[in-house]
Amino acid sequence: MTTSAAGQPLIPQPPSTVTALRQAVAQVSPAALPAFTRELDLAADQSRQGSDLAPLQRFIAQWAAYVHIQRQPQLAGELRRWEDTAATGNAAQARRAATEIGRILDAAHTALAARRP
Repeated sequence: MTTSAAGQPLIPQPPSTVTALRQAVAQVSPAALPAFTRELDLAADQSRQGSDLAPLQRFIAQWAAYVHIQRQPQLAGELRRWEDTAATGNAAQARRAATEIGRILDAAHTALAARRP
């Protein structure tokens, strides 16, 4: 991942489309591309089987939030630290980490919702 000057996002938040999100993931977190592709395939299959766009909409919302976080190195680092704490801490630390992870994800989804027309 490239670094940003003065805490600025690495890239602008892309539109919430599969193509734009794939390009953004390739820029901010190339190691996540296989997961992106697997999850996209699963969402597409679920959408086809159920004749329902909800799985694709959830996929796009999830990955838009992922990009929102990963394009901000300080925020991405904070999330990783909380994820590590959740995985390795005691029960009280894991609960606190879960709360903080939820706060970061909620803030990302709120920021993205504010961008919608």
